[in-house]
Amino acid sequence: MATSPTSLDPSPALGSSGAVPRLSIMMFLQFFVWGAWYVSMTGFMNKTGMGGLIAAAYSVGPIAAIISPFFLGLIADRFFATERVLAAMHILGGAVLCAAPGVAKAFDPASDGSSFAHPFILVLLLHMLCYMPTLGLTSSLAFHNLTNREKQFPLVRVWGTIGWIIGNIAVSLLPGKDQAAEQFYLAGGAAILLGLYSFSLPHTPAPAMGKQFSAREALGLDSLSLLAKPSYFIFVVCSFLLCIPLAGYYAQARNFVEATNAVVNESATFTMSFGQMSEIFFMLVMPLCFARLGVKWMLAVGMAAWVVRYGLFAGAWDGKVQWMVLGGIILHGICYDFFFVTGMIYVDQAANKDIRSQAQGFLVLITQGLGMLIGAQAFDVLVTRYSKSTPPDWESIWLIPCAFAGAVLLIFVAAFRSKRSAGPT
Repeated sequence: MATSPTSLDPSPALGSSGAVPRLSIMMFLQFFVWGAWYVSMTGFMNKTGMGGLIAAAYSVGPIAAIISPFFLGLIADRFFATERVLAAMHILGGAVLCAAPGVAKAFDPASDGSSFAHPFILVLLLHMLCYMPTLGLTSSLAFHNLTNREKQFPLVRVWGTIGWIIGNIAVSLLPGKDQAAEQFYLAGGAAILLGLYSFSLPHTPAPAMGKQFSAREALGLDSLSLLAKPSYFIFVVCSFLLCIPLAGYYAQARNFVEATNAVVNESATFTMSFGQMSEIFFMLVMPLCFARLGVKWMLAVGMAAWVVRYGLFAGAWDGKVQWMVLGGIILHGICYDFFFVTGMIYVDQAANKDIRSQAQGFLVLITQGLGMLIGAQAFDVLVTRYSKSTPPDWESIWLIPCAFAGAVLLIFVAAFRSKRSAGPT
C-alpha cells in the first residue's frame, strides 16, 4: 500500500546510506536536462534563422524564476507529495521540450511582431515554467531525506554539476553537434526519464500541508527587514547588479567561442563545459578558502573573477587568442562558487530560522529572476549595437560588462562590512 500523502513516516530508504546514491541520480538528471540544451541552443537558433530571438530565449528562464515561487507556495508545498509534483513537472516539461524543434521548423522566425509571441519562445517558456520549480523541489526533497545535510548534501549536489557537464558533452557527440535539433529530444527525453524515476524516490510529504498561502512568504518579502542592515543591503544590491552582465555570458559566450575558433572537439558547447569542470574543483577547495578569506573577500574574489573573465574575452578578440577565451570560461568555478554559493551561506548567517528560506527565495527572485531578465534584454541591445559590422565588435561587447562588473566590485569592497565569526552588520 502506498504511503499516505499526509503521513510523516519516511520511506524505508530515509536516512539510510542508500538515500545518497538515489538522490545523486535525481540531481544528475535534474541538471543534465538543463545542460543538454540551454547553452547549445544558440547554435540551433543561428542555423534555423532565429538568431534575433536569442534575447527572448534567454529571458524565459528568469520570467519562470519570478513566477515559480507562486506555484511552489500555492500548489507544490501544500497539496501534493514533493516527489509526485517533481514527476509531473518533468514529464510535462520534457514532452514540451521535445516539441520545440518541430515548432521551430513550422513557423517563420520573423512571423510575429513580438519575439516573445513566437511559438518557439512560447514552447521554451512553457518548459521553463515546468522546470524552474523543480530546482527548489529537488533541493527540498534531498534535505528532507538526508540525515546529515552539511556533509551529505554537497555529495549529492555535485552530481548536478556533473550532470550539466555530461549534458554538454552529449550534445557535442550528436551528428549536428550544437546545431542539432536532437539536443531538445535528448534533454526532453532525460526530463521524462527523471519524471518517471521520481515516483521511486523517498516519499516526501508536502511541507506546508494545511497552512494558509501568503504571497509575502512566497516572494520572501518578510525577509525585507534584513535590508535595514547596511552591509546586507549592499550585498543584495550588488548581487542584483552583477546578474545583469551575467546574463550575457549565458546568452552569447557560446557564440563568442565559435567566433574565436576556441572550439574543442568541434563543439563550442563542449568548450563551455570546462566552466562546470572547474566549478567542481573550486567547490572542493572552497571550505579552505572560506576559512582564510571570510565572507567579504570570498564575495569580492567572486566578483573580481567576472571582471577578469570579461576582460579576457575582450582582450582575446583581435588576435583570437584561444587561451584567453578558455581562461575566461575556466574562471566560471570562481565566478559561481565564490560569489553565489558564498552568498547563500551569507544569507543563511544573516537570517534567523523563521525567515531563512524566505531570504534565500528573495535572493533568487532578484538575481536569477529580475537581474537575469534585465540583463538578457540589455545585452541584446549591446550586441545589436556592435553587430552592425561583420564580424561583430566582440571587444566592445565584452568591455562594457567588464567595466560594469568592475564598478559593482568597487562599490561592494568600499561599502560592505562583515565579521568573519559573526553575522552581517
